[in-house]
Amino acid sequence: MVEPGELHQGILHPAYADVPPIEVEFLDMPDYEFNSIGVRGLGEIGITGTAAAVANAVFHATGVRVRDLPITVEKLL
Repeated sequence: MVEPGELHQGILHPAYADVPPIEVEFLDMPDYEFNSIGVRGLGEIGITGTAAAVANAVFHATGVRVRDLPITVEKLL
């Protein structure tokens, strides 16, 4: 297993320490277009760019751009 921050086969596997600080602002404004009670979960704040970052890393590693999830081997062939 490759540890975060370790170089493996010429690829640096980033760690949480490589992510810049994220500022979070809480707004007292419900978003009823999102759902009926107008709220979003706190987990959505930190996960927003993860899928795009993984898809971009897959593109750089394979040269195949995948634009929908899940990313599967079949989509890369």
